Amino acid sequence: MEFELIAKTFMGLEPVLAQELTQLGANNVQIGRRMVSFTGDKEMMYRANFQLHTAIRILKPIKHFKARSAEDVYAEVQKIDWSQYILEGKTFSVDTVVYSDDFRNSRFVTYKVKDAIVDQFREKTGKRPNISVANPDIRLHIHIANDDATIALDSSGESLHRRGYRQESVEAPLNEVLAAGMILMTGWKGDCDFIDPMCGSGTILIEAALIARNISPGVFRKEFAFEKWPDFDQNLFDEIYNDDSQEREFPHHIYGYDIDMKAVNTARLNVKAAGLSKDITVEQQDFKNFKKPEQKSIIVTNPPYGERISTPNLLGTYRMIGERLKNAFGGNEAWILSYREECFEQIGLKPSLKIPLYNGSLECEFRKYVLFDGKMKDFRSEGGIVKTDEEKREMAQKHRFKKNREFKQRLEEEESNEEGDIRSFKFHSFQAPGSRSPRRFGDDDFKGRKRGGDDFKGRRDDGDFKGRRRGDDFKNRRRGDDFRGHSDRGNRRGSDKFGKNRRFEDED
Repeated sequence: MEFELIAKTFMGLEPVLAQELTQLGANNVQIGRRMVSFTGDKEMMYRANFQLHTAIRILKPIKHFKARSAEDVYAEVQKIDWSQYILEGKTFSVDTVVYSDDFRNSRFVTYKVKDAIVDQFREKTGKRPNISVANPDIRLHIHIANDDATIALDSSGESLHRRGYRQESVEAPLNEVLAAGMILMTGWKGDCDFIDPMCGSGTILIEAALIARNISPGVFRKEFAFEKWPDFDQNLFDEIYNDDSQEREFPHHIYGYDIDMKAVNTARLNVKAAGLSKDITVEQQDFKNFKKPEQKSIIVTNPPYGERISTPNLLGTYRMIGERLKNAFGGNEAWILSYREECFEQIGLKPSLKIPLYNGSLECEFRKYVLFDGKMKDFRSEGGIVKTDEEKREMAQKHRFKKNREFKQRLEEEESNEEGDIRSFKFHSFQAPGSRSPRRFGDDDFKGRKRGGDDFKGRRDDGDFKGRRRGDDFKNRRRGDDFRGHSDRGNRRGSDKFGKNRRFEDED
């Protein structure tokens, strides 16, 4: 049976998430503001949490209703039979996002929802469920836009950007979901070498490896919220978790560099924790010493902006980036995420594509540069393409950027991207970049497609991966202590020691 689902994401990543959902086999995919709605069954909901690279949360709506006051919210919430979702002895929490003049205090809405649920249980059973903010059994999410309200079950729990492989971090690390979205925007799927010359803690490198090998980012997670639901299907999730049918080999390599040795060591630690040392090499190197790679490559990088991270000579750094790209990266393409127009100007190269993208509250641009040796006239005469027809159409679209856009302008919303990412549940059809007519995902050509667990399967070359389901505290959890230190595919699927296709080890 199919039901409505909502995948939340960051502003600017909605088209990428819509494409991911379509490829996953979701139906009725429609894009909204910082979210994508779709329909699917329980398997689709599990897969969306486990396999999507650009989602930060998957919600399952329970009820849509009209509400102009807190009393309306209380009355409508009381109409739901909460015994279906919250079993005796279980705890719950409520997150609230409000965009309405009728509701000026989201906390008051939260209290009304909690009161309605607690009062219903007290009236029916004489007992009340407890509230748990830190680790609830059931997470609820209520969203109000004007007088349109939706209450939903949060199937993810902790934000999906928290993959679980990050052991240490540098200052202002790039969000994992944003990094994955940037890589998917480039169209790179592992068809050449990949380079991040300013890699920091290695987030872009690791997300690139997951995409290249088709590894499900959820494989690192300790748990998902839906695993505590009354109708959780353990066997179905085990099957999804252990499905390596879509995993692929990666014949090329990923290289990361940073001038800071502390960042290099941090990136190496994170790469090792993700079990991807075979695919990723991290070295200390100043970008000014960057030399042309021997193999065809793509650069994706996130240099300092002068906001949370700066350098002694910020504009000089960007001039150096432009010089190295022009003189040491001909025949390839580079993608750069940055914040200040004056920084882009110092690069001194004409981008073929500019994509508005938010990094937290900063309204950035993700720019593509096609590098070639010699003159552009000669490059084009030899069949070189600086800007595709699709890119020309996309760049020609008006209002892609705010008029008289200021790079220092911040989002005015008090809510962060993660918590305030759905403006309305009146969704519009998804329109692919560059297209002139609406294009609906989820047509008959896509219905029923299930691409199988994106992957991972046992590339664990680290000695100790934090957060794994392996200790005595996780009885009957994934892998068990014997998983530590292994790197072959059989470990995750279950070797002879664990039994064929078996994800959990009986510890009794």
